[in-house]
Amino acid sequence: SYEKTCRYIARESESVVVSVGYRLAPEHKYPAAYEDCLNATIHFMNNVEHYGVDPANVIVCGDSAGGNLAAAVSQTLAGRSDLPKLRAQILIYPGLQALDFNLPSYQQNRGVPLLFRERAAFYVLQYLNGDASNVEEVLEGSHIPPDMMLKYRKWVSPD
Repeated sequence: SYEKTCRYIARESESVVVSVGYRLAPEHKYPAAYEDCLNATIHFMNNVEHYGVDPANVIVCGDSAGGNLAAAVSQTLAGRSDLPKLRAQILIYPGLQALDFNLPSYQQNRGVPLLFRERAAFYVLQYLNGDASNVEEVLEGSHIPPDMMLKYRKWVSPD
């Protein structure tokens, strides 16, 4: 579904674009998609010369769930000394936090199509375990233990 977009980016930026077809939830639960993206990126980084790519110019990119995967891959590879360093990550409306679905951005955009607040929680549950029966609990915030919520309040809060 992203072939035209990838071709456009490659043509306009005069770059090589590698698009990873990762396994999707709910049939393939976490960490299948992450492992697919990580393995594909490591393979590419180990073989950049074969593809005629300058290892200093490799960027990972993703949108929505792919943005989450690109961020996770970037974080994993950041500490690897056996691979070239990634030049950058590009995250387009990434799904990066599922701790609190009551933050201002979720409240302000709760009725904005395409990804309504309830649908975002539904997809997070599908991705993690394939069972979306706990959507209401997730929306209320009861899926996070109080001590963990306090620990992460510094980074994830309405303030």
